[in-house]
Amino acid sequence: MPVLKKLIGAALVLGGVGAVAVWFLSAPARLDAETLAQLGPGDAARGKRIFYAGGCTSCHAKPRSQGEARLQLAGGLQLKTPFGIFVPPNISQDAKDGIGAWSEEDLANAMLKGVSPGGEHFYPAFPYASYARMKPSDIADLYAFLKTLPAVAGKAPGHTLGFPFNIRRGIGLWKLLYLSPQPVIALPEGTPDPVMAGRYLVEGPGHCGECHTPRDLAGGTKKAVWLAGATAAEGSGIVPNITSGEGGIGDWSEADIANYLETGFTPDFDSVGGAMVDVQRNMAQLMPEDRAAIAAYLKAAPSHPNGYPARKKPEN
Repeated sequence: MPVLKKLIGAALVLGGVGAVAVWFLSAPARLDAETLAQLGPGDAARGKRIFYAGGCTSCHAKPRSQGEARLQLAGGLQLKTPFGIFVPPNISQDAKDGIGAWSEEDLANAMLKGVSPGGEHFYPAFPYASYARMKPSDIADLYAFLKTLPAVAGKAPGHTLGFPFNIRRGIGLWKLLYLSPQPVIALPEGTPDPVMAGRYLVEGPGHCGECHTPRDLAGGTKKAVWLAGATAAEGSGIVPNITSGEGGIGDWSEADIANYLETGFTPDFDSVGGAMVDVQRNMAQLMPEDRAAIAAYLKAAPSHPNGYPARKKPEN
């Protein structure tokens, strides 16, 4: 019995130590002073470009809104996933129901660290795993542009999540595995500037990999098959392979890709479909050199022939 008691006592001590370690490891982490110093004064004109590159309207505009109404960022869209139902919040300039009271630093911590002004983890349905690769100065520009948009009253409904996904603290452990500011694809020295610019747009604000890359059981992207296509996050349909591998877009030229992003027409004169309709609408707002850069990166990125085939009318 004394030996059994010692074993039980040791197990309890180890369990307690482990719990404390997990608590500290999962704590929300904010940006350091050096990064915050890089924010600087934002420029709304530049921020408009980041706004559309980031596709903010796709999730945060009122569902089924058109025209100028797409700038009323009241949230409310339901994203039904295997982990539960996520609802993008109101990010309009309403000080009570939106983010009108947020500081530039608050937005930077949300987008680069996935941490709320109140010090809680955001769920990675908000694609900060990609936004973490963004430049702080671009966050400042985005903040300045958001300040020009209307305030919309009304708080979006909360998420509907079961155990254990309703425990936000656990997201801290997820971040240790998947949150990194480092580029996904290492490009060699001397890579042309358009490819480098495209990598930034695709891997960062454009967050293309969040939909076009398969995920593991924990919901993290499988970077070894980056952009190889995936099951749609909401569980119905597929998101196509956009690499140059077999079944992807290897037979598309850079001009074809850029034209698709601008007009929504494939090289076969089919039209964009599904969730990609809204994405393409955002891409059309960018400068021609941005779309050309995205195309250059996609042609330079590693090909993955085993992904989901591209479709003439992709669902995403």
